[in-house]
Amino acid sequence: MPTSRAARRRPPAGPRHLHPGAWWLWALGLGAAATRTTNPLVLLLLAAVAGYVVAARRGDAPWSRSYGAFLRLGLLVLGIRLLFAVLLGSPVPGTHVLFTLPEVPLPAWAQGVRIGGRVTAEGLLAALYDGLRLATLLVCVGAANALASPARLLRTLPGALYEAGVAVVVAMTFAPNLVADVQRLRAARRLRGRTDRGIAAVLSVGLPVLEGALERSVALAAAMDTRGFGRTAAVPRRMAVLTAVLTLSGLLGVCLAAYGLLTAGGAGWALPVLVIGLAAAFAGLLLGGRRSVRTRYRPDPWALPEWLTAGSGIAVAASTAWLAALDPLAFAPTVVPPTAPVLPVAAAAAVLLGLVPACAAPPPPAATAAADTATDTAATTDTDPAQPRRTS
Repeated sequence: MPTSRAARRRPPAGPRHLHPGAWWLWALGLGAAATRTTNPLVLLLLAAVAGYVVAARRGDAPWSRSYGAFLRLGLLVLGIRLLFAVLLGSPVPGTHVLFTLPEVPLPAWAQGVRIGGRVTAEGLLAALYDGLRLATLLVCVGAANALASPARLLRTLPGALYEAGVAVVVAMTFAPNLVADVQRLRAARRLRGRTDRGIAAVLSVGLPVLEGALERSVALAAAMDTRGFGRTAAVPRRMAVLTAVLTLSGLLGVCLAAYGLLTAGGAGWALPVLVIGLAAAFAGLLLGGRRSVRTRYRPDPWALPEWLTAGSGIAVAASTAWLAALDPLAFAPTVVPPTAPVLPVAAAAAVLLGLVPACAAPPPPAATAAADTATDTAATTDTDPAQPRRTS
């Protein structure tokens, strides 16, 4: 019997994938909170919250293993920031000299830049706080990448960005195939007693890899053409012009507002311009989606777990920004003179709101369990005498 639209969009009971947009809103909320503070204790607490949620709700898909790479990238960024502060100095003045490096003399036109010289505790602390903030941002982005499926996220794009989303999906799908081809061809060379290192080996492996990629591209193009990819609906010219004007003006407004937020004294007019620009860009994308004639098969539902997950990230960002405005010294400890950072109780409580998805989000389905269920279902269908059999 036909079911209602609400029944089709009702989330299934048991393990399921959370809407990727909810994960990204949660991660962006944690990242926005990290930009409002240089307190290392608050930043480490944000990173710990993100790591705990990833450990509690990460699946076993290949893209779920990217969190460790982002952790290593964050540590690398922190190390590079400290190294630059040691070698190139810091603009923060300091009196506590830790050690002195040999200074390279520079010409007169390079005033303000030095290589070597005194390394102060104040400069290292400022570099540590800045590098830790950037590393925390990378950890939050890595958490979103490990929790949200990229393919499901691209499926939620508006219709105006449909072609760009398909291009990204194809690139993400073909990249692992290229790596697998390289590994297979290198293994074949080793089995034949040939070396897999050197320029000659790279040239002999590169040509078959390119040939295989070209064959897959041609096959994919034929399949997409057969399925009608690229069809567009008839849209009046005035509607197309209005869509372009709204999108372009919205993006220009967002850029202008971003410039105003980064300059001193520009927050008064930048926030209204940002809101108007986002609204215009969103309206342009909605109108541009009328050109697309595609449909969504089994769209991801947005239910109570999605609201709780996204709301927790937004709550962390809003409460941290509010508390930072009330007590700036607690969220930005001074480095001249150096002071020991203190973790405010209110800030800790605000950051701990980010742990809500560890309990509210449904556990992701296991890939092996799903495969076993599909196999059992197929076997039951094939052996059940009550089911009709297809004949060739």
